[in-house]
Amino acid sequence: MVVQRSFDELGTPLSDVTFAVLDIETTGSDRGADTITEIGVVKVRGGQHLGTMATLVNPGRAIAPMVMVLTGITDDMVAAAPRIETVLPTLQEFIGDAVIVGHNVGFDMGFINTALRRSGREPFRGTVIDTLPLARRLVRDEVPDCRLGTLASRFRLSHRPTHRALDDALATTELLHLLLERAAGLGVLGLDDLVALPTMGGHPQAGKLKLTHSLPRSPGVYRFLDARGEVLYVGKATNLRQRVRSYFSSDDRRKIGPMLRETQRLAHTVTPDPITAEVLELRYLHRLNPRYNRAGTTWSKYCYVRLTTDEAWPRLVVTTEPAATGLHIGPLGSKAVATAVIEAIQSALPIRRCNTRIGKRHTPSPGASPCRSAQLGVAMCPCAGDADEAAYWRVVAQVVAALTTSPELVLQPLWQRIEQLAITQRYEEAALARDRAQAFSGAIARQRLMDQLRGAGDVGIRLHDTVYHLAHGVLLDVAPDGQLATGLELPPPVVEPAPAPLTREAADEVLCLARAIERSSYHARLLWCSGEWTWPAVPVPELTRLAIAA
Repeated sequence: MVVQRSFDELGTPLSDVTFAVLDIETTGSDRGADTITEIGVVKVRGGQHLGTMATLVNPGRAIAPMVMVLTGITDDMVAAAPRIETVLPTLQEFIGDAVIVGHNVGFDMGFINTALRRSGREPFRGTVIDTLPLARRLVRDEVPDCRLGTLASRFRLSHRPTHRALDDALATTELLHLLLERAAGLGVLGLDDLVALPTMGGHPQAGKLKLTHSLPRSPGVYRFLDARGEVLYVGKATNLRQRVRSYFSSDDRRKIGPMLRETQRLAHTVTPDPITAEVLELRYLHRLNPRYNRAGTTWSKYCYVRLTTDEAWPRLVVTTEPAATGLHIGPLGSKAVATAVIEAIQSALPIRRCNTRIGKRHTPSPGASPCRSAQLGVAMCPCAGDADEAAYWRVVAQVVAALTTSPELVLQPLWQRIEQLAITQRYEEAALARDRAQAFSGAIARQRLMDQLRGAGDVGIRLHDTVYHLAHGVLLDVAPDGQLATGLELPPPVVEPAPAPLTREAADEVLCLARAIERSSYHARLLWCSGEWTWPAVPVPELTRLAIAA
């Protein structure tokens, strides 16, 4: 799929960024007690000098002799200078929306923002670049230290720092331009790349940043590949370049280090929008099962809750594959979730709990006794032959209703039990009942979302500026506004029309799309539909929040 990249997707080119290179001199290092004595700012863009601002500042106190020796700024020099409250409006106007730059700029901005707050003004909140960590990232091996004077001498900058604000700002400006040239060799061409670069410096795999040079700032799917071409990891992103480069800085998950050591190549696919990226990611995960992915690769372990309505005495069972008959809920995320759903139903309705298949011609053994649940009076059981079939099928009808139209038939009794257990301080039992109720409520809500979208059949829907063509809940093609529709590079999973149970392979995609539509349902526009379209899905009653101690 080829998508034209917009200017926004290219990021802000560094050649278009206006930098305000700043330096200050102070009476000392304590921003609470000391004050500013001089400010110097150099404004540049694209290597061109745009202007300077330099002024002495009356600190309102005597300058210590040691500081006068260091900076050359004396009490007599600042006696007639303006106070900082007078200088700040001019400084703010001069800097404007430029990116502030400084060497160890935290010191300078700490004093300036303190002065702004004291004068009742808002502190600077824009982007700030510090050339000190940039130098450590880019030229540390070439110099004994990264002090401004050392760097100016080593790289023969025409301006040398003198502990006067404007001189130091001019030297920092030259250093900035040198560092930008070095950074370009690592593929740093946009402002976002420059901001992120210092945190990548210590990463053992930082040398592989060159693999990210061609990544666009667009939505899409990325793949990390090893030397054999095996896909190690698949991910989605709203900004491919920014997301992939973050693995070399801010991502400290334990698996990332080994994955990056194996990585020799990156591949990516641009998509029109993040929703399509998420769908394509799921298809890659299901097809490739990359060994460094966890989320999205466990679909083969999904389970169903099945009510065996084809039997004379129906029961609830957990199954890994849907059957041709019976009522199914799912697929659900794990056997544990499916079991919790069944336990929730059994806690509220007296459907039998024994798993023995009992046919219409079942004859109980002589002297057979009811199962334990029946003896306790919490379930009906035909094992001993004394259960009323008509009464049992009325219970089955309640279970069917709870799984389809009336989940409160299960939730209401559970809520009442939770309250009773909490009142009697049986907190562990109350927490168990709560967990079962939440599992049941979540499963029904998930089922309704998936069924709602599948029931629409062949459907076209516009979300924001993109048209999606879906069939029985999976994505066939997508068309950004004003462009021709195009399919994804991987085909959709095979699905059967509802009411056939949804396959495990297709569940993640159907749920992904249903949730995306739900989030934007009030902005969605239906273009065509071959089935029934009702959105948003009917909500499941929320579980009452109770103070249950763990």
